[in-house]
Amino acid sequence: MPVERLDNQNGTIMVALMPTLTIKDLPRQLHRQLKKRAQAHHRSLNREVLATLHSAASDSRPLDPVTLIREARAVRRKFKRQVSPAQVRAWMRRGRA
Repeated sequence: MPVERLDNQNGTIMVALMPTLTIKDLPRQLHRQLKKRAQAHHRSLNREVLATLHSAASDSRPLDPVTLIREARAVRRKFKRQVSPAQVRAWMRRGRA
């Protein structure tokens, strides 16, 4: 990563330079959606865009049904009482509101 030297009154400090990206002609609706996502994730708009780009650019791994089932069963064991599929759907709807 490139580094820039800056002189200040206390001596020289090293500052890492980060690349920047300008997005032109961003549709209003997409901007609104990103702002809503950022708010839902308690992030700034810039951090949300970075997280979204990182997720889109990272290598995805194929889904393994056996692993997914094992993980789902592990989560279900954490509940002290039986949870119906209707209750799970209701919780999911509330989380998306």
